[in-house]
Amino acid sequence: MPSEPTASGIVTDEVSGERHIPESKRADGSTRKAIKIRPGYRPPEDVEVYKNRIAENFRNRGKGPVPGAEGLKDDKPAQPSSATANKNAKRREARKKAKAAGQTQSERQNEAAPVEEAVKENVDPELEKEKKVRALKKKLRQAKELREKKEGGEALLPEQIAKVIKINELIRELDALGFNAEGEPKSGTGGSKLRGSETSS
Repeated sequence: MPSEPTASGIVTDEVSGERHIPESKRADGSTRKAIKIRPGYRPPEDVEVYKNRIAENFRNRGKGPVPGAEGLKDDKPAQPSSATANKNAKRREARKKAKAAGQTQSERQNEAAPVEEAVKENVDPELEKEKKVRALKKKLRQAKELREKKEGGEALLPEQIAKVIKINELIRELDALGFNAEGEPKSGTGGSKLRGSETSS
């Protein structure tokens, strides 16, 4: 009974010990004759190449796992090493604690909103009016300066021209708040309070 063929295709007859390459068919359909192999001959395909284990490991480095690393693996997940990973881990823990307490961030914001509204309601309307008047006076002063530059023949940027155009609108707003075109309080209006505060300061 013939043995398994070697890498070169040689089959050894176990009874007689003769070695040969059995006949085979070529691609064109013709038959290739069987070839007898003389005793002791080993074709290069069957010669085992010596493998240096250290050299093999060096060539295959990085392709597989680190030798001996399997035994070091723990069931615990690896600890985050970077500062960002630590920060993210802390945030996750904080979120878990907030959920456990039954209070999400949106609920906290909803609780804080009425407090902010109450603070806004406590703002003195007289102070708000004073701030608005001051801002309008400043805008009016800047617009008038730009208008003087334009009349002097200086070229203005489009934004500056837009400010000059708004002079009448600023005067109307000041008039609605009880101030004249110069930004001074009108006589007989609530502007006396502002004038008194300006002189005291």
